[in-house]
Amino acid sequence: MASIKDVAAEAGVSVATVSRVLNGHPSVSAAARTRVLTAVDALGYRPNAVARSLRTDQTRTLGLVISDVMNPYFTELARSVEEEARALGYSVIIGNADERPDLQDHHVRTLLDRRIDGLLVSPTDGGSPLMLDAVRAGTPMVFVDRWIAGLDVPVVRSDGRAAVRELVAHLYRLGHRRLAIIAGPAATTTGRERVSAFRDALAEHGLRLPDAYIGQGDFQAASGRRATERFLDLDEPPEAVFAADNLMALGALDAVRERRLRLPGDLALAAFDDIPWFVHTDPPVTAIAQPTGALGRAAVRALVDRIEGRPPQSVTLPARLVVRRSCGEPPPSPASDLSPSPVRRSTP
Repeated sequence: MASIKDVAAEAGVSVATVSRVLNGHPSVSAAARTRVLTAVDALGYRPNAVARSLRTDQTRTLGLVISDVMNPYFTELARSVEEEARALGYSVIIGNADERPDLQDHHVRTLLDRRIDGLLVSPTDGGSPLMLDAVRAGTPMVFVDRWIAGLDVPVVRSDGRAAVRELVAHLYRLGHRRLAIIAGPAATTTGRERVSAFRDALAEHGLRLPDAYIGQGDFQAASGRRATERFLDLDEPPEAVFAADNLMALGALDAVRERRLRLPGDLALAAFDDIPWFVHTDPPVTAIAQPTGALGRAAVRALVDRIEGRPPQSVTLPARLVVRRSCGEPPPSPASDLSPSPVRRSTP
């Protein structure tokens, strides 16, 4: 394997000049820089990342802690983060919190011990002392999708309020008046925000959200199934259920099918977080789509800005309603598009 001395000899320059070229130092002439980079390519030289990190105090590595790697939304988010980071010259180490605050903090602690340059987190709750300590210590950090109130950390997220309002209006036009929600954890910002948006949208149509029509979930499928079973056991069950994430919607589908009921004749169902699977269910599920790829890319750019000394910006992008046939919608015309929102979305 070629060494830095071999590169210097091949390029006819000093080892110090090779080091300056590899670290982007502006004092090297264009001619010398060209000779060094040509030698690097010819010899297949690869700098020692560990040694470089000791010299520059940078590892060119980002940490990403996501809430649940089994959730297709976070899988797509992680992919877009990795792609954007690679394009900017960074690698990514991913930790899966599995919606557990203790596991989240384990991953955060491990990543900080590995001297990452910055951290992207989708918090599982709002009360992590470790996260607060990391922010106070000056760790470059960006929250993505969820956030912790009161911390001075940029947030990259989507705004689903308008889409939830559109969904409720859509359900109302279809004749549904008893509307229920399977909520995410109240400890998360997205869990609280989606219930609030749903309640406010109902009020615009003179509808209430009784406690019996709020099913407490945890953003995982089993909780969606349990909540739906409870709804179906009520003396006056809801006509439509809004699941506040895709996995809870899949759990709701399991509960409906277990009882040999049908969508939308026996119960209408809509979900937050569109996924490719929804177009393949029978009927295809009406859902609110987040611009997941754009969120991941924007989060990486905000974090790299923070690492490289530029002022980072919070970013909010709109979610959108994708109407299909799980709520009693009329059959589509041949030109209608029932497909999920594209995996690749335009950069904001």
